[in-house]
Amino acid sequence: MALSTVTASSAAASDADAAVPYYQNVGNETEMFEQAFAQRLPLLLKGPTGCGKTRFISHMAAKLGKPLHTVSCHDDLTAADLTGRYLLQGGETRWVDGPLTRAVREGGICYLDEVVEARKDVTVVLHPLTDDRRVLPLERTGELLEAPDDFMLVVSYNPGYQHILKSLKPSTRQRFVAMSFDFPPPAVERDIVARESGLPAERCAALVNLAASLRGMKGQDLEEGISTRLLVYCATLIRAGMPIVDAARATIVEPLTDDIDVQEGLMEAVHATFG
Repeated sequence: MALSTVTASSAAASDADAAVPYYQNVGNETEMFEQAFAQRLPLLLKGPTGCGKTRFISHMAAKLGKPLHTVSCHDDLTAADLTGRYLLQGGETRWVDGPLTRAVREGGICYLDEVVEARKDVTVVLHPLTDDRRVLPLERTGELLEAPDDFMLVVSYNPGYQHILKSLKPSTRQRFVAMSFDFPPPAVERDIVARESGLPAERCAALVNLAASLRGMKGQDLEEGISTRLLVYCATLIRAGMPIVDAARATIVEPLTDDIDVQEGLMEAVHATFG
């Protein structure tokens, strides 16, 4: 009987682990997130594209057992897109909550990816949620929603894309606990790529070395360094049987630039790495 109980518990634990998206801890980021969540503090993540910010949030939400409301911010995103609006449904006008309002009502983690891309009125809506009030005013409905203890607001942005017209004001930045992300150390990134793609780690090591050299071109010939995500794509195609050079062109060279001369330079690096 005891053996059956242990077996059932182990199976349940295994299922729970499988439901948590894989994330390899690099520093104390998971502990910092847990503490911020427990203390009801908003969190700001900074880092380049494809370094693992979104995967980290998915991992932590699943680990904590909380629903995740993700919003990919863009130039046309308004405060109403987050809070909600009146819509015509079945001949009647009804209020429909936006993702931020749903998260405040129900609890969970609301993640605004690339928040600096959104319109300025979005940050105004966030301010009451990011201080000791932890409230969301809904002017259209006349409600003042108090965030429950298990609500957390997380935003992210890529400092490399910031310029004078798109940046977080100091008055907004100083409302958040902040963490900086970067690409993982080579050994860690190799293991991540191997796990996500199924390609043996020793074969992934060359991809990681290639990425390190190409990231050195950021700000010169390339606007952005190669992401860990693209390395996973490349390794996945190689594992499926695609020739390495073809896989590298499709998943590394083409996504990074449209400039023919730069592409040729990148391909030279690919050939130098893989022969």
